[in-house]
Amino acid sequence: MAESNRPLSNRILLGLVIGVAAGVATLAIGKFSPEFLAFMRKVATNVFDPFGQIFLRMLFFVVIPLVFASLATGIVQLGRLDRLGPLAGRTFTLFFLNMAIGVGLGLIMMNVLRPGNQLDADTKTRLLQEFGGAAQKHIATGAASPQMNFMTIVEMFMPKNLFGAVMGHNNNVIGDVLPLILFAILVGAVGTRLVEAKRQKLQDTLELVSELMTGIVHFALKLAPYAVPAMIYSVIVKIGIDILLALGVFALGCIVVMLLHLFGTMSIWLKVWTDRSPLQFWREIRAVLVTAFSTSSSNATLPAALDCAKNTLGLRPSVAGFVLPLGTTMNMSGTALYEGCVVLFVAQVFGIDLSLGQQLTLLLLSVLSAVAVAGIPGGSLPLIAGLLVTFGIPAEGIGIVLGVDRVLDMVRTMTNVGSDVVTTVVVDAQERRADARAAGTA
Repeated sequence: MAESNRPLSNRILLGLVIGVAAGVATLAIGKFSPEFLAFMRKVATNVFDPFGQIFLRMLFFVVIPLVFASLATGIVQLGRLDRLGPLAGRTFTLFFLNMAIGVGLGLIMMNVLRPGNQLDADTKTRLLQEFGGAAQKHIATGAASPQMNFMTIVEMFMPKNLFGAVMGHNNNVIGDVLPLILFAILVGAVGTRLVEAKRQKLQDTLELVSELMTGIVHFALKLAPYAVPAMIYSVIVKIGIDILLALGVFALGCIVVMLLHLFGTMSIWLKVWTDRSPLQFWREIRAVLVTAFSTSSSNATLPAALDCAKNTLGLRPSVAGFVLPLGTTMNMSGTALYEGCVVLFVAQVFGIDLSLGQQLTLLLLSVLSAVAVAGIPGGSLPLIAGLLVTFGIPAEGIGIVLGVDRVLDMVRTMTNVGSDVVTTVVVDAQERRADARAAGTA
């Protein structure tokens, strides 16, 4: 769920513009005065980079507890898994299908455009020297990495020492996130089988942990308007202006593929699974989409979406009341798509090739982590950092995309909310058909 605080968003965008302008100006002056450029690079290394690291590491602090608590909470709050019934079965199947298609489209776009390849080999080498100890090891051992097979997957998700894998082997890396995701799912699934009083206690505890971690993210985001210009300035003066071209191609590609998924994939769903005209449907929910785009908040848009579903679209209140609130938390196709694109883009920037098997794993993990995203500004950043580490990519790479993240937030939220409403319409149509069949055989 992409949430946004408008004044914060504006300050971050302003900071991005200032950082880019200052970086470009420094490069321009550096053409006439190499000593000045060398001095500013030292300033960037000794002042701006450590300040940016304060912001990034506050996000890294919360990766492990936030992923666990958010994902486990999302499962526990479903209640008894064996009592959810056909309505929930249809809903969750469509949620997963929606997000998987979204991520798939995003990964295809990234493999076709390859915006990270806008950088030449020398630029990538400088990036690796600047950020990428982990990435250099990944590249060096890539040829010798074990072949993807069933046992490899078991080792990835189920290490013998869970806490050792999750905590990491030294202070400079984030631990493995894959075992943590599986452990959170298992805890959540078992939690649904507890008696009501114990289940509620578990849910309250997990929600408290999640709330504490999101509070730390809030603290970190107060630094964002200052950390973003510092980080983007440092990257530009050290790497060059090519990084801006790659970032622009990445942002434009993300916007196009999000709109393609929303108005393309979802229109096909309407055509195939309902009797509604896609053009008429988009006209009817236009106000909901505008609200989502302008507020960048799925939660803020929920009342408008519920009203539209019941009164404009004529959906059953029971279906709308079940699917839409759940979708606000769990049906995050825009967020999942974006997470997959960021990981692949940063991998391309650092010259790391992800195999087909790794990209399929990325698709699944993007779907799971999108469900666990906290509903706050920048809530997806810790989870993206965890995904980057999973594939041997420097987590600091998220600093490259942080500025445009706020721009993409609006389109991301509109995609999330629009997909929620379409999913609700499809579930309603399926429920009506099931009732008609049951009445016919009665």
